[in-house]
Amino acid sequence: MISAVDIENLYFKYRGMEEYILGGIDLKIEQGEVLAIVGLSGNGKSTLCYALNGIIPNTLKGELRGNIKIFDQHVKDMNRAELASKIGVVFQDPDTQLFSPTVEDEIAFGPENLCLPREEIGARIDHVLKLTGMEAYRYENPNNLSGGEKQLIALGAVLSLEPNILVFDEAMAQIDDVGKERIKGVVKKLKDRGKTIIMIDHDFNNLDIAHRVVLLKKGKLYDFKGEL
Repeated sequence: MISAVDIENLYFKYRGMEEYILGGIDLKIEQGEVLAIVGLSGNGKSTLCYALNGIIPNTLKGELRGNIKIFDQHVKDMNRAELASKIGVVFQDPDTQLFSPTVEDEIAFGPENLCLPREEIGARIDHVLKLTGMEAYRYENPNNLSGGEKQLIALGAVLSLEPNILVFDEAMAQIDDVGKERIKGVVKKLKDRGKTIIMIDHDFNNLDIAHRVVLLKKGKLYDFKGEL
């Protein structure tokens, strides 16, 4: 079975920087694996996330060396629609991902851009709302929701594209304990369904979901020994 993610000798530095923020990353993530990546701020966790889904170098510019493959396809050879159907990212601040007037519109946005049939879009909305426990909020304005509820909708919008890989870039950092438990509950459901999950986090309380934990420190990956 091919790996879900295969990163080989990855280096990256942002435009105008002298030092590489990623300094030779090698990482394989198997299909169905839940991997947690921990590390202090400024050590490259979000940068690695941006490289995985093509934000680097397509939007954020800099010098990139090495290879990233998603299901044996090079990320550099994939267009945005292909990437969105393979890997979805939930960022730390849901307000940066939500812009539609209703929850339903938010979840429908991605499938509509893929020009899927209306019946398929409706089925995906129903499925995602049930999975996230947000059926009652279908016609709400996302701006009126709590932080945890907004994050569930941001996750739902990603899930509507049915990616095989999900990346959580410190997605629980700005929400309360109740919201965290709801997000973790959905992550556990996705884990049980065989999704490949990458959790970028700094809260050790969220790591019990993971099969494996690695430490990103000064641009390099290490087996996590319990200290940052």
